Amino acid sequence: MALTLTSAGILLAGQALIKPFSLAIAAGETLTLMGASGAGKSTLLSFIAGDLTAPFTATGSVQLDGEALDALPPERRRIGRLFQDDLLFPHLTVAENLLFGMPRGPRAERCAKVDAALAEAGLDDFGDRPPHTLSGGQRARVALMRALVAEPRAMLLDEPFNKLDAGLRQAMRDFVFRHIALRRIPCLMVTHDVADVPEGGRVLLLRNGEVSHA
Repeated sequence: MALTLTSAGILLAGQALIKPFSLAIAAGETLTLMGASGAGKSTLLSFIAGDLTAPFTATGSVQLDGEALDALPPERRRIGRLFQDDLLFPHLTVAENLLFGMPRGPRAERCAKVDAALAEAGLDDFGDRPPHTLSGGQRARVALMRALVAEPRAMLLDEPFNKLDAGLRQAMRDFVFRHIALRRIPCLMVTHDVADVPEGGRVLLLRNGEVSHA
């Protein structure tokens, strides 16, 4: 499974914010995109996810494993996203948050997958707890597992470690990148922090509308 952009570009009110470029992200790879605030990095993620809105428009095409996604709405693209904030639903328990994004099926099977995901995250006994009782690192792990149990075909990370304490950041980086690699999911990450880049990972720079290799 590879995520591919072909001649992808972003226009703002008809003017080029990101000039057309192409890239391919292999299964299990996390590719990093860096650039100044306002350069269009998060807007590019919205284009890939399928929820780009006016005044932005896009050119080019997004493909997953050779399948064009351009005509598909966001919910049919099966692209997971992680943001700076964990965006857990405060009125749901941890387990209910995971169930919310999971594909439909027999409840017993879905609950078993939730239990397995929580065990994998080291949160075996946290299913009945409300999100506000968790630490920042625990909430971040729940947010990642919620994205993964939805069985995404690709992942988009938008400054996912930015609000974590310094002591938690490296552990969370390792946790996220390990799960992406294990599941063979292509991933595009936006960050301002060079320390977020996976060891040996490719980095692209977005400057003055141009995307280039670091």
